[in-house]
Amino acid sequence: MNAASGQSALARLRNVGRAALADFERLGIVTVAQLATKDADTLYVQLCEATGQIHDPCVHDVFTATIHQAKTGAPVNWWAYTPARKLRQASGTFPKVALRHS
Repeated sequence: MNAASGQSALARLRNVGRAALADFERLGIVTVAQLATKDADTLYVQLCEATGQIHDPCVHDVFTATIHQAKTGAPVNWWAYTPARKLRQASGTFPKVALRHS
């Protein structure tokens, strides 16, 4: 599968718009099959490090929802994952991102 058709398939996932497509491209993810092998915590940290900024935690929720759909085929709205992420933030188990300053 070429990158263009892979992105087209990614774009058909429920929670994927232009911003998420750009994030996936930046992270080297071009197919749904690739996405299915990923972990939302890792992707969130990698994105923050790649861009040099802390992204809104809702980006993590989008990653979680799209990975779930890539693995199971079942679309779930990203905000369904927000309560669990907020619990992780409150308990200190949400990923910590240490940005390098030049």
